[in-house]
Amino acid sequence: MKLISGLRTTAGVATLCATIAASGAVAQTPPQMEMTTDIPDGITTSDNIETQLGDLNFFDGVPDEETTEKVYNLYDFSMAYQAYLSGLKIASMDAMLRGIEAKAPANTHVAQFADLMDSTALFLTPNTTSVYQTASLRMTDEPWVIETPPNVLGFLNNAWFRYVMDFGNLGPDEGQGGKFLILPPGYDGDAPTDGYTDVVQTDTYAHWVLWRGYTDENGSPDAAVQQTQETFRMYPLSQADNPPEMTFVNVSGEEFNTIHLMDERMFEEIDNVIQAEPLMGEDPELLGYLAAAGIVKGQDFEPDERMQDILRRAASAGSVTVKTLISKPRDDLAYWYPGESYWQNAFPGNEFTFILDGVTRHDFRAAFHFYATGVTPAMAFKAVGKGSQYAFTYRDADGNALDGSKNYVLNVPANPPAEDFWSFTLYDNQTRSMLQTDKQFPALGSSDAGVVQNDDGSTDIYFGPEAPEGKESNWLQTVPGKGWNTILRLYGPLEPWFDQTWRPGEITLIE
Repeated sequence: MKLISGLRTTAGVATLCATIAASGAVAQTPPQMEMTTDIPDGITTSDNIETQLGDLNFFDGVPDEETTEKVYNLYDFSMAYQAYLSGLKIASMDAMLRGIEAKAPANTHVAQFADLMDSTALFLTPNTTSVYQTASLRMTDEPWVIETPPNVLGFLNNAWFRYVMDFGNLGPDEGQGGKFLILPPGYDGDAPTDGYTDVVQTDTYAHWVLWRGYTDENGSPDAAVQQTQETFRMYPLSQADNPPEMTFVNVSGEEFNTIHLMDERMFEEIDNVIQAEPLMGEDPELLGYLAAAGIVKGQDFEPDERMQDILRRAASAGSVTVKTLISKPRDDLAYWYPGESYWQNAFPGNEFTFILDGVTRHDFRAAFHFYATGVTPAMAFKAVGKGSQYAFTYRDADGNALDGSKNYVLNVPANPPAEDFWSFTLYDNQTRSMLQTDKQFPALGSSDAGVVQNDDGSTDIYFGPEAPEGKESNWLQTVPGKGWNTILRLYGPLEPWFDQTWRPGEITLIE
């Protein structure tokens, strides 16, 4: 059953979760009995409770009908709200796979951005310089083999948007190209190991396979594209003696969407995955939130009118929550230079599981999956001269939201700690995809021809709706009436990034 379309914003949704403030007194005081003792303060609650839900009435702890309805509405809302925040990652992966499969069917096709990715494709925070190549793997009960190309950064994430494995330069093949055997959920059959770089057990049937190749010294992606076509294969183990050919589809410049819905229909996307996957790989706590919202494996998701309204309000509250969590985090761990700068770290605490000191940081996890894709330790740990590192911001030097109608400048100090190159890419705050401007590739970096350095070796980057006179080569266009955010990427990050002896300047408003 499809939920009613549309998003209804409910003012003051957060007040539903406010702490109950007790007042009033019981209507009748019980008599003193032989076994009556003094009851410690705080154990009992008043039978007449005034809350921000309205008046709640109990008879010695048992609610009347009107109070029962109000309390269950609160409970169901709170469960649906948590289901939204924690389940967003599941919807994101579902949308990613469906978007890819619209262009490159699962298991047999690879989508290649053979001419790089531009802002026509709706992807969460991609870049314009990597040679993105991706496939959807949907397994059955049989193991699958994946043969990977050399000199890439690649990984598998499962249907719960959890890390499965790396391949390429930061994987066990060490950039030489590998051959991996992927075992499906619960597999207990024979699993050959000879000839495989690694044998990996997974918890779901569906997987996102992504790898990023490199352009050559002339900025051409052709070699990376050709190398993938010559080497990449995915096939069931039973076909290992005669692997089928893959079909490669160039999707550069194509319009398609890999982003989940933000309104109450997101719960349907989550339900799609719950029905298709074994539950063994997901957190029972999250599955409990989903079950309370009506998403239960083996059961139709058919919320009644009351629950549809609750899901709409939970989605409204969840959507504004994740936007706040990503753009204005309150924990110092979310910042590279806390108290001094608004540059943020996508993996606070440098932990790709979002578990810090034994505690799941739901705020960090929800924010990340709203903003980005790709969960791998390779993006979080320190690897000098390898992979990439990221810093992003929604705000200028004064802490104000970046405004597409205004002009800004940012100084990149001399000697950026990037063995390969550095770049800035602009993103739309709503879609979290590349900002659609007059420029095909809304990015600028050290590998772009014509970028001018200052005499001291630093580089000034300008942002605004129109280029400052004489600064056209160092300018990124923004859109009046729209906000934006940007990611600084360092490819082959060096020690001064990690020890913070080098840091980027702030985005400063030009008055």
